Amino acid sequence: MITPFDDTIRGVMEFTWPMIVISVLLFSSIRLMDLFKNKKEFVFYKEVLFLVFLIYVLCLFQVVTFEDPAIGAMQNNLTPFKEILRYRWGSRLFIKNVLGNFVMFVPYGIFTSMYARLTKWYEAFLLVVFASVTVETTQLMIGRVFDVDDIFLNVCGGMFGYFIYFVISKIGHRCPKILRSQLALNLFTVVILGVMIFYVWRVVNG
Repeated sequence: MITPFDDTIRGVMEFTWPMIVISVLLFSSIRLMDLFKNKKEFVFYKEVLFLVFLIYVLCLFQVVTFEDPAIGAMQNNLTPFKEILRYRWGSRLFIKNVLGNFVMFVPYGIFTSMYARLTKWYEAFLLVVFASVTVETTQLMIGRVFDVDDIFLNVCGGMFGYFIYFVISKIGHRCPKILRSQLALNLFTVVILGVMIFYVWRVVNG
């Protein structure tokens, strides 16, 4: 059964898949040439993480800048929680506009914390706030709407991502050495990647 969240993912994939295919192939070819030509070490899980982060940023850009006819009837919102509270809990619009804005920034909190090696929550908070305000301001400049509730949801999602990274990093140091080995991390990456691909395939073709 396709849930409202699945339906949202399907809608995103319908207009982002060409960009995903092109960027994956082009970036992978450039990166592999760099590794081969300069005799650099190939670490599968690190390469996949960086590629996923690149695709995520590109998808984020496309999602927040595409032209949506429904936006024409909307107005800027500077009143906190006004938009959040007007949707019925669990409804399709709640999933898309509330949960979607939260989930959309969870990966941002994880990836920025990982690559910048953040150790303080306020470091992640500053980066997430900057990213969300940048997105909302840019949307205002291109004819979309500025919504303070989106910033609140984005920041909550980004900070949730930071705490996921924080917990994993703390647990990771206590794991047996074999589970922290390159082989184990590569296998774990393959499994996660496989689950993600299967989920997207099921939603798109469901």
